[in-house]
Amino acid sequence: MCFPHAGGAAGYYRPFSAALSPDIDVLAVQYPGRQNRRTEPLAGTIDHLVDDSLEALEPWAHRPLSLFGHSMGAVVAYEVAKRLTAAGSPPVTLVVSGRRAPGDERSDEVHLRDDDGLLAEVGRLGGTDMRVFESPDMRALLLPTLRADYQAVETYRHTEGPRLSCPVLALAGEADPVASPAEMRHWAARTSAQFDVRGFPGGHFYLADHSEAVTSVVRDHVIALTH
Repeated sequence: MCFPHAGGAAGYYRPFSAALSPDIDVLAVQYPGRQNRRTEPLAGTIDHLVDDSLEALEPWAHRPLSLFGHSMGAVVAYEVAKRLTAAGSPPVTLVVSGRRAPGDERSDEVHLRDDDGLLAEVGRLGGTDMRVFESPDMRALLLPTLRADYQAVETYRHTEGPRLSCPVLALAGEADPVASPAEMRHWAARTSAQFDVRGFPGGHFYLADHSEAVTSVVRDHVIALTH
Protein backbone atom coordinates (compact mmCIF):
# COMPACT_ATOMS: atom_id res chain seq x y z
CA MET A 1 0.00 0.00 0.00
CA CYS A 2 1.49 3.33 -1.11
CA PHE A 3 0.95 6.71 0.55
CA PRO A 4 1.47 9.91 -1.49
CA HIS A 5 3.48 13.01 -0.64
CA ALA A 6 2.01 16.43 0.20
CA GLY A 7 -0.06 17.60 -2.75
CA GLY A 8 0.23 14.16 -4.31
CA ALA A 9 -2.39 11.64 -5.31
CA ALA A 10 -2.74 7.91 -5.83
CA GLY A 11 -1.91 8.22 -9.53
CA TYR A 12 1.67 9.12 -8.64
CA TYR A 13 2.29 5.43 -8.00
CA ARG A 14 1.13 4.10 -11.38
CA PRO A 15 4.76 3.55 -12.49
CA PHE A 16 5.36 1.57 -9.29
CA SER A 17 2.35 -0.61 -10.01
CA ALA A 18 3.50 -1.30 -13.56
CA ALA A 19 7.07 -2.06 -12.48
CA LEU A 20 6.18 -4.35 -9.56
CA SER A 21 3.43 -6.34 -11.29
CA PRO A 22 2.89 -9.29 -11.27
CA ASP A 23 5.23 -9.98 -8.33
CA ILE A 24 3.56 -7.48 -6.03
CA ASP A 25 0.04 -6.03 -6.14
CA VAL A 26 0.27 -2.28 -5.63
CA LEU A 27 -2.54 -0.30 -4.02
CA ALA A 28 -2.37 3.44 -3.43
CA VAL A 29 -4.29 5.54 -0.93
CA GLN A 30 -6.26 8.43 -2.38
CA TYR A 31 -6.40 11.17 0.22
CA PRO A 32 -9.64 13.19 0.39
CA GLY A 33 -9.95 16.43 -1.55
CA ARG A 34 -8.20 15.44 -4.79
CA GLN A 35 -8.84 13.71 -8.11
CA ASN A 36 -11.78 11.30 -7.74
CA ARG A 37 -12.31 12.53 -4.13
CA ARG A 38 -12.05 16.24 -4.92
CA THR A 39 -15.56 17.00 -3.63
CA GLU A 40 -14.68 15.73 -0.14
CA PRO A 41 -13.28 18.02 2.57
CA LEU A 42 -9.51 18.18 2.81
CA ALA A 43 -7.80 16.60 5.80
CA GLY A 44 -5.82 19.04 7.88
CA THR A 45 -4.17 16.56 10.23
CA ILE A 46 -2.13 13.38 9.98
CA ASP A 47 -4.62 11.65 12.30
CA HIS A 48 -7.41 12.36 9.81
CA LEU A 49 -5.34 10.91 6.97
CA VAL A 50 -4.49 7.84 9.06
CA ASP A 51 -8.14 7.22 9.97
CA ASP A 52 -9.12 7.60 6.32
CA SER A 53 -6.34 5.27 5.16
CA LEU A 54 -7.22 2.56 7.68
CA GLU A 55 -10.80 2.61 6.45
CA ALA A 56 -9.55 2.18 2.88
CA LEU A 57 -7.37 -0.75 3.98
CA GLU A 58 -10.21 -2.77 5.50
CA PRO A 59 -11.00 -4.86 2.38
CA TRP A 60 -7.36 -6.04 2.30
CA ALA A 61 -6.90 -6.56 6.03
CA HIS A 62 -6.70 -10.35 5.56
CA ARG A 63 -3.73 -10.09 3.17
CA PRO A 64 -0.05 -9.51 4.02
CA LEU A 65 0.46 -5.77 3.67
CA SER A 66 3.65 -3.84 3.06
CA LEU A 67 3.48 -0.07 3.47
CA PHE A 68 5.40 2.49 1.38
CA GLY A 69 5.28 6.23 1.98
CA HIS A 70 7.18 9.12 0.43
CA SER A 71 7.67 12.45 2.24
CA MET A 72 4.40 13.23 4.06
CA GLY A 73 3.28 9.75 3.03
CA ALA A 74 6.08 8.27 5.14
CA VAL A 75 4.54 9.82 8.25
CA VAL A 76 1.06 8.56 7.34
CA ALA A 77 2.41 5.07 6.57
CA TYR A 78 4.31 4.99 9.88
CA GLU A 79 1.24 5.95 11.91
CA VAL A 80 -0.85 3.39 10.02
CA ALA A 81 1.81 0.78 10.83
CA LYS A 82 1.61 1.74 14.51
CA ARG A 83 -2.18 1.33 14.52
CA LEU A 84 -2.03 -2.01 12.71
CA THR A 85 0.65 -3.26 15.10
CA ALA A 86 -1.36 -2.19 18.15
CA ALA A 87 -4.35 -4.08 16.73
CA GLY A 88 -2.31 -7.26 16.41
CA SER A 89 -1.92 -7.16 12.62
CA PRO A 90 1.49 -5.60 11.94
CA PRO A 91 2.48 -4.98 8.33
CA VAL A 92 5.06 -7.17 6.64
CA THR A 93 7.35 -4.16 6.36
CA LEU A 94 7.39 -0.37 6.33
CA VAL A 95 9.32 1.39 3.57
CA VAL A 96 9.84 5.10 4.18
CA SER A 97 11.24 7.64 1.76
CA GLY A 98 12.24 11.29 1.83
CA ARG A 99 11.15 12.12 5.38
CA ARG A 100 13.05 12.47 8.63
CA ALA A 101 12.19 10.01 11.37
CA PRO A 102 9.34 10.88 13.75
CA GLY A 103 10.77 12.97 16.55
CA ASP A 104 13.31 14.60 14.22
CA GLU A 105 10.85 16.97 12.59
CA ARG A 106 11.88 20.49 11.70
CA SER A 107 9.81 23.44 12.91
CA ASP A 108 8.62 24.51 9.46
CA GLU A 109 5.61 26.74 8.83
CA VAL A 110 5.31 26.60 5.07
CA HIS A 111 1.54 26.22 5.38
CA LEU A 112 1.38 29.73 6.91
CA ARG A 113 3.14 31.38 3.96
CA ASP A 114 1.28 33.29 1.28
CA ASP A 115 0.62 31.52 -2.02
CA ASP A 116 3.90 32.59 -3.61
CA GLY A 117 5.84 31.46 -0.54
CA LEU A 118 4.14 28.07 -0.60
CA LEU A 119 4.89 27.65 -4.28
CA ALA A 120 8.51 28.65 -3.70
CA GLU A 121 8.90 25.65 -1.38
CA VAL A 122 7.22 23.34 -3.89
CA GLY A 123 9.61 24.58 -6.56
CA ARG A 124 12.63 24.16 -4.28
CA LEU A 125 11.90 20.48 -3.78
CA GLY A 126 11.46 19.79 -7.50
CA GLY A 127 9.33 17.02 -8.92
CA THR A 128 6.56 19.40 -9.99
CA ASP A 129 6.08 21.17 -13.32
CA MET A 130 5.62 24.67 -11.95
CA ARG A 131 4.08 25.88 -15.20
CA VAL A 132 0.82 24.32 -14.06
CA PHE A 133 0.49 27.11 -11.48
CA GLU A 134 0.54 29.79 -14.18
CA SER A 135 -3.16 29.09 -14.69
CA PRO A 136 -5.36 30.91 -12.13
CA ASP A 137 -7.86 28.05 -12.29
CA MET A 138 -5.19 25.46 -11.51
CA ARG A 139 -3.79 27.58 -8.69
CA ALA A 140 -7.27 27.80 -7.18
CA LEU A 141 -7.68 24.03 -7.52
CA LEU A 142 -4.28 22.88 -6.26
CA LEU A 143 -3.13 25.40 -3.66
CA PRO A 144 -5.75 24.51 -1.00
CA THR A 145 -4.70 20.85 -1.24
CA LEU A 146 -1.02 21.72 -0.91
CA ARG A 147 -1.67 24.03 2.03
CA ALA A 148 -3.81 21.47 3.88
CA ASP A 149 -1.20 18.76 3.40
CA TYR A 150 1.64 20.99 4.58
CA GLN A 151 -0.47 21.94 7.58
CA ALA A 152 -1.05 18.27 8.38
CA VAL A 153 2.60 17.27 8.26
CA GLU A 154 3.99 20.43 9.87
CA THR A 155 1.64 20.25 12.86
CA TYR A 156 2.23 16.52 13.36
CA ARG A 157 3.88 15.62 16.63
CA HIS A 158 5.18 12.15 17.31
CA THR A 159 3.86 10.34 20.38
CA GLU A 160 6.34 7.92 21.92
CA GLY A 161 5.19 4.35 22.36
CA PRO A 162 6.20 0.78 21.56
CA ARG A 163 8.51 0.39 18.59
CA LEU A 164 7.27 -1.28 15.43
CA SER A 165 7.82 -5.03 15.23
CA CYS A 166 8.18 -5.09 11.44
CA PRO A 167 11.33 -4.43 9.40
CA VAL A 168 11.86 -0.87 8.18
CA LEU A 169 13.63 0.09 4.97
CA ALA A 170 14.53 3.77 4.56
CA LEU A 171 15.19 5.28 1.12
CA ALA A 172 16.62 8.70 0.36
CA GLY A 173 17.94 10.95 -2.37
CA GLU A 174 21.61 11.69 -1.74
CA ALA A 175 21.02 15.40 -2.38
CA ASP A 176 17.61 15.65 -0.69
CA PRO A 177 17.43 18.90 1.33
CA VAL A 178 14.60 17.46 3.43
CA ALA A 179 16.05 14.12 4.53
CA SER A 180 19.54 12.91 3.67
CA PRO A 181 20.53 9.22 3.84
CA ALA A 182 22.35 9.97 7.12
CA GLU A 183 19.21 11.55 8.60
CA MET A 184 17.09 8.64 7.37
CA ARG A 185 19.19 6.30 9.52
CA HIS A 186 17.34 7.64 12.56
CA TRP A 187 14.33 5.56 11.48
CA ALA A 188 16.23 2.60 12.97
CA ALA A 189 15.05 3.71 16.41
CA ARG A 190 11.42 3.19 15.37
CA THR A 191 11.60 -0.59 14.98
CA SER A 192 12.80 -3.55 17.02
CA ALA A 193 13.27 -5.55 13.82
CA GLN A 194 15.61 -5.38 10.83
CA PHE A 195 16.54 -1.93 9.51
CA ASP A 196 18.33 -0.83 6.37
CA VAL A 197 18.85 2.42 4.50
CA ARG A 198 19.55 2.94 0.80
CA GLY A 199 20.58 6.10 -0.98
CA PHE A 200 19.97 7.04 -4.62
CA PRO A 201 21.29 9.85 -6.80
CA GLY A 202 19.04 12.89 -6.84
CA GLY A 203 17.02 15.19 -4.64
CA HIS A 204 13.69 14.96 -2.88
CA PHE A 205 11.91 13.33 -5.83
CA TYR A 206 14.77 10.98 -6.70
CA LEU A 207 12.28 8.11 -7.00
CA ALA A 208 10.76 9.63 -10.16
CA ASP A 209 14.16 9.81 -11.86
CA HIS A 210 15.30 6.39 -10.66
CA SER A 211 12.03 4.48 -10.63
CA GLU A 212 13.55 1.26 -11.97
CA ALA A 213 16.28 1.15 -9.32
CA VAL A 214 13.87 2.06 -6.52
CA THR A 215 11.25 -0.50 -7.48
CA SER A 216 13.95 -3.16 -7.82
CA VAL A 217 15.09 -2.51 -4.24
CA VAL A 218 11.50 -2.52 -2.98
CA ARG A 219 10.66 -5.72 -4.86
CA ASP A 220 13.68 -7.59 -3.50
CA HIS A 221 12.97 -6.35 0.04
CA VAL A 222 9.30 -7.36 0.05
CA ILE A 223 9.82 -10.70 -1.69
CA ALA A 224 12.56 -11.65 0.77
CA LEU A 225 10.07 -11.16 3.59
CA THR A 226 7.10 -12.90 1.99
CA HIS A 227 8.56 -15.91 0.19
